Formats: sequence, C-alpha cells, structure tokens
Amino acid sequence: MRLSILDQSPISANQTAKEALNESMRLAQTGEALGYTRYWIAEHHDLPGLACSAPEVMLSYIGANTKKIRIGSGAVLLPHYKPYKIAEVFNMLATLFPNRIDIGIGRAPGGSAEATNALSDKFLQNVWRFPSLINDLLNFLDNTFPEEHEFSKVSASPQPEIAPVPWLLGTSEKSALLAAKNGIPYTFGHFMSDNDGSFIVQQYLDHFKPREQTQKPQIIVTVSAICAETTEKAEEIALSSLIWSIQKDKGDAHQGVPSIQDAKNYKLTIRESEKIESMKRNMVIGNPQELKRKLIELKNTYKADEMMINTITYSPGDRIQSYRCIAKEILS
Repeated sequence: MRLSILDQSPISANQTAKEALNESMRLAQTGEALGYTRYWIAEHHDLPGLACSAPEVMLSYIGANTKKIRIGSGAVLLPHYKPYKIAEVFNMLATLFPNRIDIGIGRAPGGSAEATNALSDKFLQNVWRFPSLINDLLNFLDNTFPEEHEFSKVSASPQPEIAPVPWLLGTSEKSALLAAKNGIPYTFGHFMSDNDGSFIVQQYLDHFKPREQTQKPQIIVTVSAICAETTEKAEEIALSSLIWSIQKDKGDAHQGVPSIQDAKNYKLTIRESEKIESMKRNMVIGNPQELKRKLIELKNTYKADEMMINTITYSPGDRIQSYRCIAKEILS
C-alpha cells in the first residue's frame, strides 16, 4: 500500500509560524526517508493556527531540501487565481524538481469571507466557472488549446521536460464527476466529509474518460490519523487536535494547537463532548496494528490506489513519531 502525507502546517501554542513551517520541511524530509510516496501542503488564508498561505513558496523550500519524494499542493485554491499563473508557477517547480511535482486543485475559499474578498474580486463567480478554469489550466499544462482559441499561442513557461501532474481534490459527487470528465486523478477528503465517500469515488471510476489512451483512473483517499505505541497514548495525543477543532468552531483558536495538558483541562459542554465523539469516528486513532487494519479497510472500501495521512499534534515529535510508526508497520 502506498502512503503519502498531507500537511496543513499547524502552529502549536508554543510555536511561531516560522517554527511551524520549518517543522513542515522536517516532516517532508522524514516522509522521504520513511518511504512515503508524496508530500502535499495545504493553502489557507488568515486562519489562526495554520501557517501556509502560499504552497508554491513552501514547495520551493521543501523541494530544495529533499531529493525524490513527490511534492505538491493540497490544494491550490484555483478560484482565487488565473489558470495561466498557476500553470507558470507549477511548470517552474517542475523544471526545478523534475518528475516530482503535483498540482492538487481545490475550489474552497480557504479562509474567511473577508480574506476571500482581499484575495479576489470574483471568487463566487469563479466557483461557478470552476469547470472552465480546470479546462484552461489543463490546456496550459498540455499546450492543447485549439488554434482558434485566444490563448493558443501563449506558453506557460518555462516548459518542463515532465509536466506537473494535476489532481482534483474534493468531497462531493460533483468534484468526482469533474475529475472523471477531465480524465485526471482524484483525491477524496475522507477526513473532512460526512458524505458517502465510497459512492462518490465509484462515480469517478464509472465515468472516467482518459485524456490519453493509456491513462487510468487514480484515487487517493485522505484520512486524519494519529498513531502511537499504544492506543491509550494515541488517544491522549489526539485530544489536542480535537479540542483545537472545538476552539476553532467557537472562534477561540488564536493560541494554536493546545498542549495535551491544556486539552485535558478544557471544560467541555455535553454538546461539545458529543461532537468530539463524532469527529473521532471520522479519524483513525490507535496503535500501529490498529492503524494498519483500519487503513487497509478504508483502502479497500474506496478502491484507493493510495492513502494520504493528515496528522495534527501539539508536539512536532509526536507527529513525526506517528508517521514513523505507520511507516514501520506498513512500508517496512
């Protein structure tokens, strides 16, 4: 089973943003050493506790400090930008780091309404135009605009020897069908969805239309997972992330991911306790053997080619150890 990493570059309560970003680079290096297939970093805007607003900047830094692991965005939020600029940026990354670059594409705002307005004047219109934006981006990457198109003579330079690979990220049937229609790989966000994911992924498989004759559908499923030597330890470590989610919902997450002790001391209402139990059902928490069993179950349920793991902890060491435990159990 192939495993990969999705990093949201969380900032813990005792960290600066710079420290969090350096931990992201360390995580990519560790993932490479452990045999993870790819490392993707997310895009967020003005969200307390999340450090990365520009994946393309971090990918340059991470690419220069790693050697072979595939790196990409998870996701670049296309409605904020012109497809041509995204094609230029990722073609440049693919030129610098040959055969290593993925473009994970999303359509969420990635921040508050105010941050969205500060980024772009026509975000909602571009959400409606998302299929067209995807089509333009793919044409810029492949140089496949028809001759009569206004952009047919425009090149997204530099032109890499091996083009970056586009992936569409989503949690809905609409996103799955859009990926299938365009013949590109699909990533389903299990960790952020209450939808029937297996049905959605099956829609992608059933409707896939390859862009090239030899092309086959590809599926990554992203899960939130925390692994430790014992189930009890994993549950304890996971509490920081769970309490932080509660704090974010209340607009009280400005201090970053809380320590395990602060998470234990947090006074939960009955409703918040119920919400935590609900969130845990959408996570994979446990010892290495439990993680392996649950990840294999999810892979089989989704018919996935690869499982991508998102892990948020207070301690960077606990996060590294979680990925290490999973890799030792599955990749060794």
